[in-house]
Amino acid sequence: MDKFDVVVIGAGPGGYVAAIRSSQLGLKTAIVDKQWLGGVCLNVGCIPSKALLKNAEVAHTLRERGKEFGFSFENLRLDYGAAVKRSRQVSDRLTRGVGFLMKKNNIAVIMGVAKIAATDKVVVQDADGGMQELSTTNIIIATGSHPSTIPGVIVDGQKVVTYHEAILQEKLPASVVIIGAGAIGLEFATVWNSYGSHVTLVEMLPNIAPLEDAEVSTELAKAFSKRGIQIHVETRVKSVETTATGVKVAVEGKDGEHVLEAEQALVATGFKPNSLGLGLEEAGVELTERKFIQVDGRLATNVPGIWAIGDVTGKFLLAHVASKQGILCAEAIAGKDIQPIDYVMVPRATFCQPQVASFGLTEAQAREQGKAVKIGKFPFQPNGKALGLGEYAGFAKIIVDEKYGEILGAHLIGPEVSELLPELTLAQLNELTIAEIARNIHAHPTLSEVVMEAAEGAEGHAIHI
Repeated sequence: MDKFDVVVIGAGPGGYVAAIRSSQLGLKTAIVDKQWLGGVCLNVGCIPSKALLKNAEVAHTLRERGKEFGFSFENLRLDYGAAVKRSRQVSDRLTRGVGFLMKKNNIAVIMGVAKIAATDKVVVQDADGGMQELSTTNIIIATGSHPSTIPGVIVDGQKVVTYHEAILQEKLPASVVIIGAGAIGLEFATVWNSYGSHVTLVEMLPNIAPLEDAEVSTELAKAFSKRGIQIHVETRVKSVETTATGVKVAVEGKDGEHVLEAEQALVATGFKPNSLGLGLEEAGVELTERKFIQVDGRLATNVPGIWAIGDVTGKFLLAHVASKQGILCAEAIAGKDIQPIDYVMVPRATFCQPQVASFGLTEAQAREQGKAVKIGKFPFQPNGKALGLGEYAGFAKIIVDEKYGEILGAHLIGPEVSELLPELTLAQLNELTIAEIARNIHAHPTLSEVVMEAAEGAEGHAIHI
């Protein structure tokens, strides 16, 4: 039996990072995965989707904005299959990089299906049915999540798909109904619309991007509508029927019941944890009602020696959260003092067009908590860099404690706002005030000046508005 200090089950952005940090701390480490290094994120999630989104940005410019930029084509041809192949190349490159990092850090990589046989033993079955036992002092569960589906709706992988099938298919759907207007639905809507597909978004809640500040959701809906994306909010899907030519999606909303027809339907309604079949319940590990693993601030479960990180904990289903949890978990195992994650202040980004990025409290949440707030808000339209890019929809909005100037949250929509957010999260983490953001000199012309102007607006003296 092989003996380790740490065995990590799951090699996604939480698991492989936890393994690297464990090894750096002098712990003999193994990592087990049934399918691939890098997990969903690197293989069929956030990385290949960003490659597709870059292609989509170029496609949209070529199709819709040639006159503005001064070029024209007699017969423009867009090869969606080539875009998908490029996204696979990007993914494969990063996945190979993870393999290199495992070797560099002397981490044993074991491919197979893992199960906890005891609090100090993991059994792995490989693809040929062979069994391997691993003895360990600590087990880190990093098995991620899988798409949830709508009761009664059958995902066939062809006409009714999840993100997994959608990101791998090389054929562009002529028309598609996207069920769910969270990050995945919004990003695929951007990609397919950019290539000329007829896209319809269906969201059960009152707004698309329903977890964002209401003003951001409204601005995004305006931008999507301008691009020709059909939006149905406060609308529930009753059934999805496949036909000879595609799908019929029966929905019920404010305007009653009707049927949406398309070539394909994408189900993007959330995720469920990969927590079953691991031996967790037999080991006595406590799960929530929705089968997420319960952990404390150190990422420890109720069973000594068993830890959990990433989507399977249900804290925040984001790759960068999983990675941070992996680092903290490894450090906790090594006996180091750690600072638990403040999940309210975790940054999040959606790479639709325009981009959305945010952290902290929305304006509504801050007021519901009884906080006296002031709002700093500045649009991209007067920003010279945004105008030069031809991407000037959106704004930066900062929620500030009125008395102390503390940053309570920020909500951005516009060009490359995912790259603007770290200035604000760093400031919040280090207890800088909004006045210090405003006082900081920002290079000109840059998109970051919008953040500075929003900060100045919160202080009552924005210059360019």
